[in-house]
Amino acid sequence: MIITNSSINDIQEIFRLYKLATDFQKIKFPGNQWPEFDKEFITTEVLENRQFKLLINNKIACIWAITYSDPQIWEDKENNFSIYIHRIATNPEFRGNNLVQKIVEWSKILL
Repeated sequence: MIITNSSINDIQEIFRLYKLATDFQKIKFPGNQWPEFDKEFITTEVLENRQFKLLINNKIACIWAITYSDPQIWEDKENNFSIYIHRIATNPEFRGNNLVQKIVEWSKILL
């Protein structure tokens, strides 16, 4: 397992995983789905090194983005000592491997 920044070359796969995640949300959580993301928005995250991927056997198993500020969600609870993990999308081939737990462990190292 390797965690690294996503690259521009990963954008097509990022959008594929977002589509699969959104399709899954429609079934599992019909009242709460991601909007369609703009390519420029995702590209900016990649270029700012805020989009990540978890690789297993050289295959993207999971992607996510981070931000250092999220007042829209956290309001007055936001602080300068946190990172915020957004839009975790797991490749269906790797579901059930506790990848979110691995991402949380990884995020603690960043702090």
